[in-house]
Amino acid sequence: MTRQRSSRPSASKGTPTRQPGKLRIIGGDFRRRQLPVLDRPGLRPTPDRVRETLFNWLGQQLYGQHVLDLFAGTGALGIEALSRGAAHVDFIERDNSVAAYITQNLATLGATRGQVTACDANTFLSQPPRLYHLVFLDPPFHQGLATSCCNALETLGWLAPDAMIYLETERSLDPTPPTNWQLHRETQAGESTARLYQRQTP
Repeated sequence: MTRQRSSRPSASKGTPTRQPGKLRIIGGDFRRRQLPVLDRPGLRPTPDRVRETLFNWLGQQLYGQHVLDLFAGTGALGIEALSRGAAHVDFIERDNSVAAYITQNLATLGATRGQVTACDANTFLSQPPRLYHLVFLDPPFHQGLATSCCNALETLGWLAPDAMIYLETERSLDPTPPTNWQLHRETQAGESTARLYQRQTP
């Protein structure tokens, strides 16, 4: 991913112009559409291969589901879910500029079933809960957010009885999810590990 192109001409003809980063939608109604993404330190779009694997795991389960993309970043996971038939996706992103990019991309796609909220995950989870069938958790690495967010989702009442939870973390982390979350699938790519959990009713 690269920085946005400046509208000001380069001072040197020998300096290459950097192009905006692009997000490619893999499947569903928006398949092959490419969207601009904002360059930010630590912003890690889930790689195409991992997204393809994840949505193969999920299969046709997205139709009619309410989805939470809690650390939305580029919005790649939530937009992919909308493309594949999710009834509604809430995108939570604390960086106002990044959140604005997601909003812009949803408008470009005509994806009216997506809602972007610019706030941090803990602030969002402190609100009265609503039920989600699928949650994407891709928190910043090395900040200790994975386990605490998993526990908050479970104990504060955000999850439907048979909810699926996707968790992407640094490879070195061995998260401790709630005991009623059963590991359904797991894969590794680069420095990250992706896990998909199936919630069991306590």
